Amino acid sequence: MTPFAYHLAQDVPSAVALARQPRTVRFLGGGTNLVDLMRETIEQPEVLVDVTGLSTDITATSDGGVRIGAAAKNSAVAADRHIRERFPMLALALLSGASGQIRNMATVGGNILQRTRCGYFYDRAARCNKRQPGAGCDAIDGLNRNHAVLGASPACVATHPSDMCVALAALDAIVHVQGPEAARTVALADLHRLPGERPDIEHVLGPDELIVAVEIPGLPFAAASTYRKVRDRSSYAFALVSVAAALDIEDGLVRDVRLALGGVAHKPWRAWKAEALLRGAPATQANFQAAAGAELADAIGLRDNGFKIELARRTIAAVLANLANQTGARA
Repeated sequence: MTPFAYHLAQDVPSAVALARQPRTVRFLGGGTNLVDLMRETIEQPEVLVDVTGLSTDITATSDGGVRIGAAAKNSAVAADRHIRERFPMLALALLSGASGQIRNMATVGGNILQRTRCGYFYDRAARCNKRQPGAGCDAIDGLNRNHAVLGASPACVATHPSDMCVALAALDAIVHVQGPEAARTVALADLHRLPGERPDIEHVLGPDELIVAVEIPGLPFAAASTYRKVRDRSSYAFALVSVAAALDIEDGLVRDVRLALGGVAHKPWRAWKAEALLRGAPATQANFQAAAGAELADAIGLRDNGFKIELARRTIAAVLANLANQTGARA
């Protein structure tokens, strides 16, 4: 591991100020991703600014939503009463990720900004445009079973590994950011970038901007939401495909819907096309399948991961059908 300086931030302004220096600075949350990357010399920051003691509160908001401090632990968020009652898809997504020990360490802000788990990114002997722009991408012609089928580019086919972010994207979450000059907000669905020609630029934040909180607006029908993760093992495995969904049905018609996918793209994938097709349509299996097909219409499989396209279609339709049945039973 490369030597580095360490600073424990006392508050948000001091953390942001510490990040404003000519040396390479990284904010340190739980360290469950960054420290691993430092051990492998993939990340080599010269300065670490520890923000684990900042903004840990989880508070209900007046509109029925919730505000989550960026330093809140994943396990604390999953166990919070407001989250479990109002946004169960988020609790389920968090409990689907990693292991209990990691969830006890990992923070919300760190989860949002974690880097890909692509094996070629971690292998310094492999070509990786995310690690070294212009080097090439060995995943495209290599072992790519876990890689992207949506939004990829000739430069990168890696996927975003977070479960939590898929639920946050579906819930229209807003990320509160503090920079050296001012605070701003960014929609979670807009925070991460698709790879394009610069997969090394993964999000829209500046190097001295700090995530301080995530806010989920009130959404009454999210109380019946869910998260399904399809993976190779029942625990401690990344998603092949995951679906976060909430469905509002009235008189047999879809009044509103929220839908996002994980494991299929470089960022949490909000299923805008499927949502648009479903709103106002009868809540039928045929329509769920049609909406899923429309969302996956532009998907492109690689040698090893073409199965993900059909898997995603079936998972979307199955999750929506289950929600529709539950909604009907409560009515």
